[in-house]
Amino acid sequence: MDLKLNTKKALVTGSTAGIGYAIARELAQEGATVIINGRKTKDVEAKVEKLKKETGNTQVLGIAADFSKKHEIQALLDEVSEVDILINNVGMFKEVEFGDITDEEWLEIFEVNVMSGIRMARHYFSKMLERNEGRIVFISSESALNIPTEMIHYGMSKTAQLAISRGLARLTKGTHVTVNAVLPGPTKSRGVEEMLRQQSEANNKAVEEVEKEFFSKARPTSLIQRFADPEEVARLVAYVASPLSSATNGAALRVDGGVVNSIL
Repeated sequence: MDLKLNTKKALVTGSTAGIGYAIARELAQEGATVIINGRKTKDVEAKVEKLKKETGNTQVLGIAADFSKKHEIQALLDEVSEVDILINNVGMFKEVEFGDITDEEWLEIFEVNVMSGIRMARHYFSKMLERNEGRIVFISSESALNIPTEMIHYGMSKTAQLAISRGLARLTKGTHVTVNAVLPGPTKSRGVEEMLRQQSEANNKAVEEVEKEFFSKARPTSLIQRFADPEEVARLVAYVASPLSSATNGAALRVDGGVVNSIL
């Protein structure tokens, strides 16, 4: 299917690995000009070259910016004044018992997971409305609806993204701009692989056993009973970012493997 993205410019935050990288690759394969982002310049430069080789698309650029630092975000916005597609993917997570989550950790996860998308949308949204064209996609999580007891602060941040994306979508009424959220389920990103490795070592168990226990205890409602591949998420995001998805607006679209035990 031709997603008609070959004339579009897309910015994908937090895209040197995992879901973000898979989204950037999918968009690049469809012919879009893609700007990837990570915290370290060398890492970003290496991934730009990798994407070009993997996709054959030479219109891949990169900008280093740490989304916990406002001045670095502003520098990125100054360099990339306009885009057709904004994918708010950057985020962080950490398993912490509720009673042990400090004020600083609550504020940090809100700053990175929530305020990052707000700052990016605040810059690009009005310009999209002026052009009467554009796509904003927030990469939320099934944790927005199925709040994980092992990281309640993360779930809070992902629920907040749904409120922001829906509110912005209401401001697009009667235009060709859309704002949506995509909710991945447990996905084998770099962070998840590291978490599995750490738990494997700490409990002297094989990674496969740790993964099996995760779905039997932490996510028993999963229908696929496995971690999704980042590419499985990226395909949905690429469609939502395309002109073909013009009737999809203000939605929270799940690619969660059936973890959320609800039809709404």
